[in-house]
Amino acid sequence: MKTPSLAVALVQADLYWESPTANRAALEEKIAELPEPADVIVLPELFTTGFSMNAAALAEPMNLTTTRWLRQIAAQTQALVLGSVIIQEEGYFYNRLLAVYPDGTCRTYDKRHLFRMGQEHQTYTPGTRRLLLEWKGWRLCPLICYDLRFPVWSRNDPESTYDLLLYVANWPAPRAYAWNTLLRARAIENQSYVVGVNRTGTDGNDWPYAGGSLAVDFLGEVITDLGEAEAARVVHFSKEALEAFRKDFPALLDADAFDYASP
Repeated sequence: MKTPSLAVALVQADLYWESPTANRAALEEKIAELPEPADVIVLPELFTTGFSMNAAALAEPMNLTTTRWLRQIAAQTQALVLGSVIIQEEGYFYNRLLAVYPDGTCRTYDKRHLFRMGQEHQTYTPGTRRLLLEWKGWRLCPLICYDLRFPVWSRNDPESTYDLLLYVANWPAPRAYAWNTLLRARAIENQSYVVGVNRTGTDGNDWPYAGGSLAVDFLGEVITDLGEAEAARVVHFSKEALEAFRKDFPALLDADAFDYASP
Protein backbone atom coordinates (compact mmCIF):
# COMPACT_ATOMS: atom_id res chain seq x y z
CA MET A 1 0.00 0.00 0.00
CA LYS A 2 1.31 3.43 -0.95
CA THR A 3 1.77 5.93 1.86
CA PRO A 4 1.71 9.63 0.86
CA SER A 5 3.52 10.53 4.08
CA LEU A 6 6.37 8.42 5.43
CA ALA A 7 7.09 8.56 9.18
CA VAL A 8 10.77 7.95 9.93
CA ALA A 9 12.20 7.55 13.44
CA LEU A 10 15.78 8.71 14.06
CA VAL A 11 17.27 6.94 17.09
CA GLN A 12 20.45 8.65 18.33
CA ALA A 13 22.18 6.77 21.15
CA ASP A 14 25.32 6.74 23.28
CA LEU A 15 26.48 3.20 22.53
CA TYR A 16 28.00 0.87 25.11
CA TRP A 17 31.47 -0.13 23.95
CA GLU A 18 31.58 -3.68 22.57
CA SER A 19 28.48 -4.64 24.58
CA PRO A 20 25.80 -6.05 22.24
CA THR A 21 23.39 -7.13 24.98
CA ALA A 22 23.46 -3.74 26.71
CA ASN A 23 23.04 -1.88 23.43
CA ARG A 24 20.10 -3.97 22.26
CA ALA A 25 18.36 -3.45 25.61
CA ALA A 26 18.96 0.31 25.59
CA LEU A 27 17.82 0.72 22.00
CA GLU A 28 14.73 -1.40 22.60
CA GLU A 29 13.78 0.96 25.41
CA LYS A 30 14.29 4.02 23.22
CA ILE A 31 12.19 2.52 20.44
CA ALA A 32 9.40 1.70 22.91
CA GLU A 33 9.41 5.34 24.03
CA LEU A 34 8.98 6.83 20.55
CA PRO A 35 6.28 9.51 20.76
CA GLU A 36 4.33 8.11 17.80
CA PRO A 37 4.36 5.12 15.44
CA ALA A 38 6.93 5.11 12.64
CA ASP A 39 7.03 3.43 9.23
CA VAL A 40 10.85 3.28 9.32
CA ILE A 41 13.17 3.10 12.34
CA VAL A 42 16.82 4.03 11.78
CA LEU A 43 19.56 3.00 14.23
CA PRO A 44 23.25 4.06 14.15
CA GLU A 45 26.16 2.28 12.47
CA LEU A 46 27.50 -0.74 14.40
CA PHE A 47 24.76 -0.18 16.95
CA THR A 48 25.60 -3.28 19.00
CA THR A 49 29.31 -2.55 19.50
CA GLY A 50 30.37 0.94 18.53
CA PHE A 51 33.04 1.47 15.84
CA SER A 52 35.22 -1.46 16.89
CA MET A 53 37.91 -3.25 14.89
CA ASN A 54 37.66 -6.22 17.27
CA ALA A 55 35.63 -8.10 14.71
CA ALA A 56 37.02 -11.55 15.51
CA ALA A 57 35.56 -11.37 19.01
CA LEU A 58 32.36 -9.47 18.23
CA ALA A 59 31.12 -10.69 14.85
CA GLU A 60 28.06 -12.86 14.55
CA PRO A 61 26.71 -14.80 11.58
CA MET A 62 23.51 -13.84 9.86
CA ASN A 63 20.20 -14.95 11.36
CA LEU A 64 21.40 -15.20 14.94
CA THR A 65 20.95 -12.89 17.95
CA THR A 66 20.88 -9.42 16.40
CA THR A 67 19.03 -10.45 13.26
CA ARG A 68 16.39 -12.14 15.43
CA TRP A 69 16.21 -9.08 17.67
CA LEU A 70 15.62 -6.83 14.66
CA ARG A 71 12.89 -9.18 13.44
CA GLN A 72 11.25 -8.94 16.85
CA ILE A 73 11.38 -5.13 16.83
CA ALA A 74 10.10 -4.94 13.25
CA ALA A 75 7.18 -7.24 14.05
CA GLN A 76 6.28 -5.34 17.22
CA THR A 77 6.41 -1.91 15.59
CA GLN A 78 5.26 -2.93 12.11
CA ALA A 79 8.13 -0.81 10.82
CA LEU A 80 11.10 -1.33 8.53
CA VAL A 81 14.08 -1.31 10.93
CA LEU A 82 17.63 -0.51 9.80
CA GLY A 83 21.11 -0.36 11.31
CA SER A 84 24.54 -1.92 10.79
CA VAL A 85 26.35 -4.63 12.77
CA ILE A 86 29.52 -6.74 12.51
CA ILE A 87 28.77 -9.86 10.48
CA GLN A 88 31.06 -12.81 9.71
CA GLU A 89 30.35 -14.73 6.53
CA GLU A 90 32.53 -17.33 4.81
CA GLY A 91 35.60 -16.23 6.75
CA TYR A 92 35.20 -12.50 6.07
CA PHE A 93 34.00 -9.66 8.28
CA TYR A 94 31.52 -7.05 7.07
CA ASN A 95 30.13 -3.79 8.39
CA ARG A 96 26.68 -4.85 7.23
CA LEU A 97 23.46 -2.90 7.26
CA LEU A 98 20.44 -5.06 8.02
CA ALA A 99 17.06 -3.85 6.80
CA VAL A 100 14.32 -5.93 8.40
CA TYR A 101 10.65 -5.80 7.41
CA PRO A 102 7.70 -6.60 9.72
CA ASP A 103 7.22 -9.97 8.00
CA GLY A 104 10.81 -10.95 8.89
CA THR A 105 12.35 -10.38 5.46
CA CYS A 106 15.94 -9.16 5.86
CA ARG A 107 17.86 -7.37 3.13
CA THR A 108 21.48 -6.34 3.46
CA TYR A 109 24.05 -3.78 2.34
CA ASP A 110 27.78 -4.08 3.04
CA LYS A 111 29.62 -0.79 3.61
CA ARG A 112 31.38 0.12 0.38
CA HIS A 113 33.85 2.78 1.58
CA LEU A 114 35.87 1.59 4.55
CA PHE A 115 37.41 4.27 6.78
CA ARG A 116 41.15 3.72 6.34
CA MET A 117 42.05 6.43 8.88
CA GLY A 118 40.46 4.14 11.47
CA GLN A 119 41.99 0.96 9.96
CA GLU A 120 38.54 -0.28 8.98
CA HIS A 121 39.88 -1.42 5.60
CA GLN A 122 42.28 -3.80 7.36
CA THR A 123 39.48 -5.55 9.25
CA TYR A 124 36.40 -5.53 7.04
CA THR A 125 35.64 -6.49 3.46
CA PRO A 126 34.03 -3.77 1.30
CA GLY A 127 30.68 -4.23 -0.36
CA THR A 128 30.20 -4.01 -4.11
CA ARG A 129 26.47 -3.44 -4.54
CA ARG A 130 24.03 -0.73 -3.56
CA LEU A 131 20.69 -1.65 -2.06
CA LEU A 132 17.31 -0.18 -2.93
CA LEU A 133 14.39 -0.93 -0.63
CA GLU A 134 10.68 -0.74 -1.45
CA TRP A 135 8.37 0.13 1.41
CA LYS A 136 4.84 1.54 1.43
CA GLY A 137 5.22 3.00 -2.05
CA TRP A 138 8.56 4.63 -1.24
CA ARG A 139 12.05 3.72 -2.47
CA LEU A 140 14.91 3.95 0.03
CA CYS A 141 18.68 3.78 -0.47
CA PRO A 142 20.59 2.97 2.76
CA LEU A 143 24.33 3.68 3.05
CA ILE A 144 26.88 3.73 5.88
CA CYS A 145 28.90 6.60 7.39
CA TYR A 146 32.07 7.17 5.28
CA ASP A 147 30.01 6.43 2.14
CA LEU A 148 28.70 9.97 2.63
CA ARG A 149 31.94 11.46 1.30
CA PHE A 150 31.61 9.76 -2.10
CA PRO A 151 28.76 11.30 -4.11
CA VAL A 152 28.99 8.98 -7.12
CA TRP A 153 28.00 6.03 -4.92
CA SER A 154 24.83 7.79 -3.74
CA ARG A 155 23.89 9.34 -7.09
CA ASN A 156 20.20 9.00 -7.82
CA ASP A 157 19.49 7.11 -11.03
CA PRO A 158 16.89 8.98 -13.13
CA GLU A 159 15.74 5.63 -14.53
CA SER A 160 15.16 4.15 -11.07
CA THR A 161 14.99 6.95 -8.51
CA TYR A 162 14.92 6.56 -4.77
CA ASP A 163 12.92 8.94 -2.58
CA LEU A 164 14.87 8.72 0.67
CA LEU A 165 18.64 8.39 1.14
CA LEU A 166 19.64 7.01 4.55
CA TYR A 167 23.01 7.10 6.32
CA VAL A 168 23.74 5.23 9.55
CA ALA A 169 26.94 6.46 11.17
CA ASN A 170 29.56 6.69 13.89
CA TRP A 171 30.76 10.12 12.71
CA PRO A 172 33.27 11.76 15.11
CA ALA A 173 32.70 15.21 16.58
CA PRO A 174 35.80 16.87 15.04
CA ARG A 175 34.27 16.40 11.58
CA ALA A 176 30.70 17.35 12.45
CA TYR A 177 30.72 20.26 10.00
CA ALA A 178 31.42 17.88 7.12
CA TRP A 179 28.60 15.58 8.29
CA ASN A 180 26.08 18.39 8.33
CA THR A 181 27.24 19.91 5.05
CA LEU A 182 27.44 16.67 3.08
CA LEU A 183 24.02 15.42 4.18
CA ARG A 184 22.49 18.62 2.84
CA ALA A 185 24.53 18.37 -0.36
CA ARG A 186 23.40 14.78 -0.97
CA ALA A 187 19.77 15.91 -0.61
CA ILE A 188 20.16 18.76 -3.09
CA GLU A 189 22.10 16.89 -5.77
CA ASN A 190 19.86 13.80 -5.62
CA GLN A 191 16.55 15.64 -5.23
CA SER A 192 15.74 13.35 -2.35
CA TYR A 193 14.93 13.40 1.32
CA VAL A 194 17.98 12.47 3.39
CA VAL A 195 18.26 11.05 6.91
CA GLY A 196 21.55 10.68 8.75
CA VAL A 197 21.54 8.89 12.12
CA ASN A 198 24.72 9.25 14.15
CA ARG A 199 25.73 8.10 17.63
CA THR A 200 26.70 10.37 20.50
CA GLY A 201 29.00 10.05 23.54
CA THR A 202 32.58 8.72 23.61
CA ASP A 203 33.70 5.29 22.44
CA GLY A 204 36.25 2.85 23.86
CA ASN A 205 39.04 4.50 21.87
CA ASP A 206 38.18 7.90 23.42
CA TRP A 207 36.73 9.20 20.17
CA PRO A 208 33.98 11.78 20.88
CA TYR A 209 30.75 11.89 18.89
CA ALA A 210 28.44 14.89 18.71
CA GLY A 211 25.25 13.27 17.47
CA GLY A 212 23.79 15.76 15.04
CA SER A 213 21.42 13.26 13.44
CA LEU A 214 19.53 15.10 10.71
CA ALA A 215 16.49 14.86 8.50
CA VAL A 216 16.82 17.02 5.38
CA ASP A 217 14.34 17.79 2.62
CA PHE A 218 15.02 17.75 -1.13
CA LEU A 219 15.92 21.47 -1.07
CA GLY A 220 18.65 20.85 1.48
CA GLU A 221 16.67 22.43 4.31
CA VAL A 222 17.06 20.78 7.71
CA ILE A 223 13.73 19.44 8.97
CA THR A 224 15.08 18.26 12.30
CA ASP A 225 18.43 18.16 14.11
CA LEU A 226 18.70 15.91 17.17
CA GLY A 227 21.57 17.89 18.69
CA GLU A 228 24.29 16.31 20.83
CA ALA A 229 22.34 14.36 23.47
CA GLU A 230 20.64 10.99 23.18
CA ALA A 231 17.32 11.47 21.42
CA ALA A 232 14.67 9.75 19.34
CA ARG A 233 12.33 11.64 17.06
CA VAL A 234 9.82 10.88 14.31
CA VAL A 235 9.74 13.04 11.18
CA HIS A 236 7.24 12.98 8.32
CA PHE A 237 8.11 13.18 4.62
CA SER A 238 5.62 14.08 1.88
CA LYS A 239 5.74 12.11 -1.37
CA GLU A 240 3.48 14.66 -3.07
CA ALA A 241 5.86 17.54 -2.30
CA LEU A 242 8.85 15.55 -3.54
CA GLU A 243 7.20 14.57 -6.82
CA ALA A 244 5.96 18.11 -7.44
CA PHE A 245 9.46 19.52 -6.99
CA ARG A 246 11.02 16.94 -9.31
CA LYS A 247 8.40 17.71 -11.94
CA ASP A 248 9.02 21.46 -11.74
CA PHE A 249 12.83 21.11 -11.63
CA PRO A 250 13.79 17.83 -13.37
CA ALA A 251 17.56 18.14 -12.91
CA LEU A 252 18.01 14.38 -12.52
CA LEU A 253 17.28 13.98 -16.22
CA ASP A 254 20.58 15.73 -16.96
CA ALA A 255 22.65 13.64 -14.54
CA ASP A 256 25.72 11.74 -15.73
CA ALA A 257 25.42 7.99 -16.11
CA PHE A 258 27.36 5.71 -13.73
CA ASP A 259 27.63 1.96 -13.27
CA TYR A 260 26.54 1.65 -9.64
CA ALA A 261 27.38 -2.05 -9.49
CA SER A 262 31.08 -1.63 -10.25
CA PRO A 263 33.51 -2.37 -7.40
